Amino acid sequence: MSLEHAGRLALRTSRDMLDAMNTPIHAPSLDDIEAFARRALKMLPNELTPHIDAVALRVEDFPDTDIVREMGLESPLDLLGLYQGVSLDRKSVGDIVSGVDMVFLYRRPILDYWCESGEDLEHLIRHVLIHEIGHHVGFSDDDMDRIEAIA
Repeated sequence: MSLEHAGRLALRTSRDMLDAMNTPIHAPSLDDIEAFARRALKMLPNELTPHIDAVALRVEDFPDTDIVREMGLESPLDLLGLYQGVSLDRKSVGDIVSGVDMVFLYRRPILDYWCESGEDLEHLIRHVLIHEIGHHVGFSDDDMDRIEAIA
């Protein structure tokens, strides 16, 4: 290849890259993240699937300020997901039900982590779900790591 041909190829490639950069890129919305999460719920490991019907799923942009303060987070971007409720290993038939167990996914921290890590977004969301539903079941972090490694 001649030097002149290589220069034209580089210029064309640079223009293509600039054109691509001018194309608006939209971050996945709350609805998009929820759709990814709903798909991931259908592919959870067998140890978790019997327990997901008892948990509500919510996708929000950030954890609220009370959660950030209670958990001592430096930034709301530090939390990708959260389980709120009483884990199954701590529930008793005599307990008074005080609310619905919930798994929160936080869109902006997830997207931040996704951009920094380059990890597949759906895989990341699935990982966060496994972790948070694992908390619902009462699994340890080691249990959740083992489950995810097998899945």
